[in-house]
Amino acid sequence: MRRLYGPEADADPMALYERLRDEHGPVAPVLLPGDRPAWLVLGHRENLEVSRTPSLFSRDSRLWRDMQEGKVPPTHPLAPLTMWQPLCVFAEGEEHERLRRAVTESLARFEARGIRRYVTRFAHQLIDEFEPKGRADLVEQFADQLPLRVITQLFGMPEHHGPRLIEAAKDMIRGSETAVASNDYITEALQDLVDRKRASPGHDVASKLIEHPARLTNDEVREHLRVVLVSANEPTVNLIANTLRLVLTDQRFRATLAGGHMTLPDALEQVLWDEPPMTTNIGRWATGDAQLAGKTIKAGDMLLLGLAAGNADPQIRPDKSTPMHGNRSHLAFSGGPHECPGQDLGRAIVDTGIDTLLTRIPDLRLAVPEERLKWETALMSRRLVALPVEFAVRSSKGPARSDPSAPSVELPPMSRHQAPLPAATAEFERTSWWTSLRVRLLRRR
Repeated sequence: MRRLYGPEADADPMALYERLRDEHGPVAPVLLPGDRPAWLVLGHRENLEVSRTPSLFSRDSRLWRDMQEGKVPPTHPLAPLTMWQPLCVFAEGEEHERLRRAVTESLARFEARGIRRYVTRFAHQLIDEFEPKGRADLVEQFADQLPLRVITQLFGMPEHHGPRLIEAAKDMIRGSETAVASNDYITEALQDLVDRKRASPGHDVASKLIEHPARLTNDEVREHLRVVLVSANEPTVNLIANTLRLVLTDQRFRATLAGGHMTLPDALEQVLWDEPPMTTNIGRWATGDAQLAGKTIKAGDMLLLGLAAGNADPQIRPDKSTPMHGNRSHLAFSGGPHECPGQDLGRAIVDTGIDTLLTRIPDLRLAVPEERLKWETALMSRRLVALPVEFAVRSSKGPARSDPSAPSVELPPMSRHQAPLPAATAEFERTSWWTSLRVRLLRRR
């Protein structure tokens, strides 16, 4: 069996998924850290079948045979992601509905408009730090920082918790040797938050969970805050970085945008298809012996949802160059009753954050050749290491001023066959970023 960790997986996970598909079809046997066996679901239809059939493939990790046999101790790299806890992500049936309702209804108490105000505020703070320099790394200085700043604000946490939480959340999702220690830090920080909010509630997600009619225990409140933190942070960081990379490097995107046929939400959907922020999702456990795509799944086996592999399934995407605008049938947020509860929050952060950045600095350009960009691969994600950009230096009190040491910033030449500008959507027409881009394109014509 091939390993989903180590040199082959780290070098090119998508190529590994395709080799597994060629060798085994829609469901393939694989090895996880510690050489724990599992099934990787590669087919789009099969991913939906597993995620929508909890009676056969449950989220209750206590069913995992390897864990029952003591092969996954608390110190194992997979333990923070698989050790059963009083969470909606490990529950099924009525208990799952009770816990998930508490999360979704607590998040719903915050209007999208208010969340976007938080995003805009923190995006401007981050941009203020690098705008005067004329260059930045948009992963380290923007994408890595923005989601958790917004989340800690929504949680009612002190802002100084942000940097350490960012590092701990990234480390835990990698399944590294220090993942357990990072998980412990997050748990302690959130427990401290719950204790403070029980004594002094406010208008924040922690207080809303405590007040919810589901009457969550302290452990349940703390662990569901952790679910929101993890599910809304790392995937959102990756989605911001991947979307910005598309904007800066994909000539087809630039040409289509100039023609007015693509909005930023369209671009997000394309990225969710081609580069989902989480490549796999741990996990499901077989409640009994079952058949899946001709494979015999034994009771207690673990299954991983192959989100990136399912999105690239040739049965639904025979030509991967075809744009997927307006098509939301991707697997980026999984599916079924355990579909990601933080996806609307993530979309709001990405959409508003990128729009704010491009409004402030519409002349961003990649500072290195595209082929020099590097990725870091983990069991569940593939993240862009850095996205260095350059732009005209700006003063805090006026428009951009030229910097003789910086290279000129130009959009790619427009195609003679490009669609006319009036086809732009009304949504983008209203944004100052679109207005700026439109003016510059008209000048080029």
